[in-house]
Amino acid sequence: MTTYEIRSMTENDIPQIARIEKMVFPAPWSETAFRSELHDNAMAMYLVLADEALPDEVLAYGGIWKIFDEGHITNIAVIPKAQGKKLGKMLLHAMIQWAWGNGLSHMTLEVRTDNHVAINLYKKTGFIDAGVRPGYYDDGRTDAMVMWLHRKSASSLAAAEGSADG
Repeated sequence: MTTYEIRSMTENDIPQIARIEKMVFPAPWSETAFRSELHDNAMAMYLVLADEALPDEVLAYGGIWKIFDEGHITNIAVIPKAQGKKLGKMLLHAMIQWAWGNGLSHMTLEVRTDNHVAINLYKKTGFIDAGVRPGYYDDGRTDAMVMWLHRKSASSLAAAEGSADG
């Protein structure tokens, strides 16, 4: 059975993260953008997920900007060869735990309205649809769904999931 570790992003992870960006997103962030996030943005926190047996190989990553009491998820991506293994879910839950553990009360994100896999993951995690930003993405034609998760409602969801599992 494979076990995974989730850790903070390092400078050495950036080339892999930039490659994953190019594989997954139509308008990928550059290595320069990630370096700026790591070194220049005091509000940014990035996590990477790796197989414990190969800890230097990034399988997934995600970023959060801490803005007052809100965590804004900037990106979450899973390398294509590892998709379908629930790594995105694992990483998202770690990001939420980090946010709540750092005193944040809310989380928000934008997701492409045509990214049904991500939307379903976010909804199952307790995020709610709060509206649409028309033409949000670089192509000017793709809308973004704005989603929110509030700590109070997330606690209720976790309790409900726990009782459903038992």
